[in-house]
Amino acid sequence: MKNSKGSIESEISKAITHWEKDYLGRGSISVKTDILRDMIIVNLQGILTPAEYTVCETKDGMLTIKKNRSELVESGIEDLKEIILELTGEKVKSFHTDISSRTGE
Repeated sequence: MKNSKGSIESEISKAITHWEKDYLGRGSISVKTDILRDMIIVNLQGILTPAEYTVCETKDGMLTIKKNRSELVESGIEDLKEIILELTGEKVKSFHTDISSRTGE
């Protein structure tokens, strides 16, 4: 029996949270996954630490946090691609990430 879209979205959210805790040492406050056509969109909320929010008060600090967080995610990209392949049966064609220093998403 094929899993429903909602079930796959939920499993991706759980797997991403687990990856964050194992790989980054802490997880997001909230994870929401949506599958839209051939895209998987994962919205993570509450990923910045209180110290990172403080650093983000300046433009240079914000750019530094964005760069560091991007590098952390990129260093674990193969694990993330494997998670998606296992849960969907599809290879990741392209991976994009960004972070809002204001909202922590």
